[in-house]
Amino acid sequence: MAARTVAVVLAGGVGARMGAGRPKQLMEVGGRPILAHAIGAFDAHPGIGEVVVVMAAGHLRDAAAIAAPFRKTAAVIEGGDTRTASTVAALRVLDGRPDDVRVLFHDAARPFVDAPVIDRVLDALDGCEAVAVGIPSPDTIVVVENGVVASMPPRETLSRFQTPQGFRLGTIRKAYELALADPALRATDDCGIVHRYLPDVPIRVVEGSERNLKVTQPLDAVVAEHLATEVKP
Repeated sequence: MAARTVAVVLAGGVGARMGAGRPKQLMEVGGRPILAHAIGAFDAHPGIGEVVVVMAAGHLRDAAAIAAPFRKTAAVIEGGDTRTASTVAALRVLDGRPDDVRVLFHDAARPFVDAPVIDRVLDALDGCEAVAVGIPSPDTIVVVENGVVASMPPRETLSRFQTPQGFRLGTIRKAYELALADPALRATDDCGIVHRYLPDVPIRVVEGSERNLKVTQPLDAVVAEHLATEVKP
């Protein structure tokens, strides 16, 4: 079963908000690059057969060197200018694979995804075609229009999405085929693509983890450094 499951680690961003002058996934926390933490989580998981790394242009050599020690690394490829373009690049690598292959897309900037989260995604994929990882929002979320509160959705109905997001390959492939034919395409994640272009496909949401944070701002790096002291290499 593991050989039919591929984890795609998306490291195509350049980390402009970090202000570090280089992709944030190459920064070190706990003495290891953020990218190494992310790859290692999937490399160590028995349910994952292969890992594909999608890296920002101009940094392929660095990513390949980081990924080389991990035995499940199948490819290190160049990503696109957007999250969507990077996912499409990964799907091209998987071209020709059967539709029932399971594929997990994970943000490289989330270095501390753990085995239980991956387990929940894989278990859910046994019975559905698309899976998101979410955690309840601790804050009240409001819809703002022109600087004024327009609506206040009940907090208990809201979830903050994390990654990995899991799919049957045939499902995510079809969703992107439809998306790429849309000149108005705008999306920030892969579940958003499925939700918009394959609305009849239910997206199951499984429990995430507060430790599965995304390193985006300088303060996130401080938190990540602290968490790294609690994570075995």
